[in-house]
Amino acid sequence: MRRAGESVARLARALAPHARRAWVAAGPGGNGGDGLHAAAELRRAGLEVCVTLVADAGVLAGEPADALQRARDAGCSIGPRLPGFEPELSIDALLGLGATRAPAGAMQAAIQAFNAQPGCRLSVDLPSGLQADTGDRLGHDAARAHATLGLLTLKPALFTGAGREHAGQAWFDGLACMPDAAIGQVARLASVADVAAALPARTHDRHKGSFGDVIVVGGAPGMLGAARLAAQGALAAGPGRVLVSPLDPDQALADPLHPEWLWMAQAWLPGRRALESDTVVCGCGGGWAVSQALPALLARAARLVLDADALNVLARDATLRRQLRARPARGQATVLTPHPLEAARLLGCDTSRVQADRLGAAESLAHELGAVVLLKGSGSVISCEGRLPVINPTGSASLSVGGTGDVLAGWIGGLWAASGPGTADPSAMGWHCALASAWLHGQAGERPGASPARAGALAEAMARLAEGLRSGAGCGLVSAERASWR
Repeated sequence: MRRAGESVARLARALAPHARRAWVAAGPGGNGGDGLHAAAELRRAGLEVCVTLVADAGVLAGEPADALQRARDAGCSIGPRLPGFEPELSIDALLGLGATRAPAGAMQAAIQAFNAQPGCRLSVDLPSGLQADTGDRLGHDAARAHATLGLLTLKPALFTGAGREHAGQAWFDGLACMPDAAIGQVARLASVADVAAALPARTHDRHKGSFGDVIVVGGAPGMLGAARLAAQGALAAGPGRVLVSPLDPDQALADPLHPEWLWMAQAWLPGRRALESDTVVCGCGGGWAVSQALPALLARAARLVLDADALNVLARDATLRRQLRARPARGQATVLTPHPLEAARLLGCDTSRVQADRLGAAESLAHELGAVVLLKGSGSVISCEGRLPVINPTGSASLSVGGTGDVLAGWIGGLWAASGPGTADPSAMGWHCALASAWLHGQAGERPGASPARAGALAEAMARLAEGLRSGAGCGLVSAERASWR
């Protein structure tokens, strides 16, 4: 606990090097003890420190009691009241992993006061009022920090759901302790290494036939733009060829602005295409017309990415869901890319339940449908039965515009086709491609001020990032990532 407090104080001084007055809001448990040790360290460094102790000092025992005495000995002002000055640095050490109910009374008031501070705000281990494994708020109020220092292990709440907004920049200190295997790992973070591992080698002796074909099935009347964006994403990821098969029967089978695309009417019909060797991206702008193609695609496509309206049709048709569940036994693999509303429809619940436990929702979908699931949103979750879920740490609200999901679905399909069928596990390569694509998509969409990204520009931005990693120029990305997430 003392090492934790020292680490909190070091990060606090680095984040607010000119601060002269600090406020620590400390709760009754181990999180509060960490904060009290941090208060002692900051006082000894010369700062004026006020501690609001939201606990009965007389009943503290063990390490928290020792921390309280150390803060007193250092000269900190300690009591139940809020500080009488405006601090340049505020530390939230109120609630930790053990919190199970909504903050109330003095605890709620302390959280509200913390959120109102204009100076640097740092949370210890977990913003108070968040559920550690889900990122869901326990009640109406939860701490909103500029930064959070994770201790011993990183908590999923820092990276998904509402937690990303509350945690700010995530930092980590393992405190020189070996992880406790008994705790159990519930997820891990996607990384640059995941991207590098999924990018196929492009050696001189390979040709377009080496990198597979992608078929984009979508674009019902009035919605061809979504299929075009998926085709852009697919082509930028590096397959041998991209074919567009529109669901609008009156759509001309050509596009002078994209002569590199091939076109094929109703590619899913018997005799039109050997889908058994193709990667198909289906659903982008599909409307309900996609239902005419789904049975054949589920039966025959070797690798299938289902997005948007393909997911909505699945949600309404139990027969199609049974077809989907049967694919792994035939050596076929599927990646689903739902946003929270689409996931809720598939699970038969409302969006709030999905968002309250994004990890659990993704795992349930993967188990029920026998597919790799990429649950989009703040901290996208990638899940597959038998694998540890992965949370993607890249991305921002700039991606919250129409068309960005179409590009992501297309890119997954293009990368999957270029990578080949993969191992004996039919889902393995789809899993790796979903991880890599989510990371690149998020990284390409991170923009200053979270200004909206243009979906049409995302595919090329992702391609530039991927090329930088292939050539070794991506080392700067690795360094930046480590700086942000250590």
